[in-house]
Amino acid sequence: MKRAIRTHLADFVAILALLVLSLVVAGYVLTKERLRLPFIQSKPYSINAAFSTAQAFTPGQGQSVVISGVEVGQVGQISPRNGVAVMQLNIDPKYRNLIHTDATAIARPRTGLQDMFVELTPTSGSGAPVAPPGFTIPVAQTLPQVNPDEILASLDADTRAYLNLLINGAGQGLKANGGNQLAQVLERFEPTHRDLARLNAALALRGADLQRLVNSLQRLNTALAAESPQITQLVDSSATVFRAFASEDGNISRAVADLPATLRQTTATLLQVQAFATELGPAARNLLPAARSLPGANRALSSIAVADPAAGYPGGTTIVQNQIRPFVSAARPVVRSLKPAASNLATATPNLSKTFTVLNHFVNMAGYSPGSGQHGYLWWLAWLDHNARTLFSIQDANGAFRPVFLQASCPTYAQLLKFNVQAAFVLSPAIMQLCNVHP
Repeated sequence: MKRAIRTHLADFVAILALLVLSLVVAGYVLTKERLRLPFIQSKPYSINAAFSTAQAFTPGQGQSVVISGVEVGQVGQISPRNGVAVMQLNIDPKYRNLIHTDATAIARPRTGLQDMFVELTPTSGSGAPVAPPGFTIPVAQTLPQVNPDEILASLDADTRAYLNLLINGAGQGLKANGGNQLAQVLERFEPTHRDLARLNAALALRGADLQRLVNSLQRLNTALAAESPQITQLVDSSATVFRAFASEDGNISRAVADLPATLRQTTATLLQVQAFATELGPAARNLLPAARSLPGANRALSSIAVADPAAGYPGGTTIVQNQIRPFVSAARPVVRSLKPAASNLATATPNLSKTFTVLNHFVNMAGYSPGSGQHGYLWWLAWLDHNARTLFSIQDANGAFRPVFLQASCPTYAQLLKFNVQAAFVLSPAIMQLCNVHP
């Protein structure tokens, strides 16, 4: 075997190097895959956190535990207990002294793909003891992930409608160059934001100072209250006054906290008011001519209302009193009498409208004249009236006899003359005269 090793020494060294390299790579990969190597790595410091829901958390996926942006551990097993999800947090041993019993835990996503991690706030500085291994952070000190649909579901229908209008209005205002304009406006607000930041810092410092002052005065008043009833009464009054001061300081803090939301709402409202002002400007310009005409109309109305006996104007008051009012009083009985007739006329109006429509069509038909040498019905109606008066007239010498007219053409009379020679001698002069024929 030694002879074989000496013969193939280069190959043997290469194989050993590859073996060592593979072990190093395997150890590195297993370490990155969160495999704890016994006797090399110490056992992690484990605590629990109770969440109302552990959605998007999966054991063994390497979801991290973070304190102030620094990864201090990983999420372990998750199990339900008494209606809540108890999540095991495996913390590196070097960070075990950072986490106290008043620590808070918040579930946060890294991206929109629900890549979750747990953010720990180890202590609030109230002097709470260090959390022992196996300690469970209660539900009151944890906050699960809040989905947008849960926020919208907590709003009523009117608020969702207003939010929809607000978002749509913001989208219309920010389209085109609206985003750049908003960015410029926010850039101009940068000095104001810096001043507000300094103001908030000063108010926070003042609040802390007032808190310490009130606490110190409370202890002092408690000590003085044991001395005498008078001092006790004074201390109680002072405590009431300072509690009122402390409550007002909280109101100021809340007002400052609500200021950013108020500014955002004001910005959205101003964007909507700008659209209203854009529509109001042309409407106001269109109303200017009417507004300019109002003084002249007022002067004309004043001239009518004011009496001018010299010009023959008795005045609007005199006209209303002496002319219009008596006329209205006299016309009132007539109007009352006309009311039934007007009701009957309203009932008969549809029939009258139809009758007059038919009569109008008849008159139009009677007055129609086609032209081209033809006459309408009205022309023939006059001719018929003339012939009727002539036919039925009894005022001539013939008495009650009806005149009869025989009408024929000249060729017809000539044809008759051929068959009646005797009648021809009698009637020929008259026929020739009528036909303008000479013998």
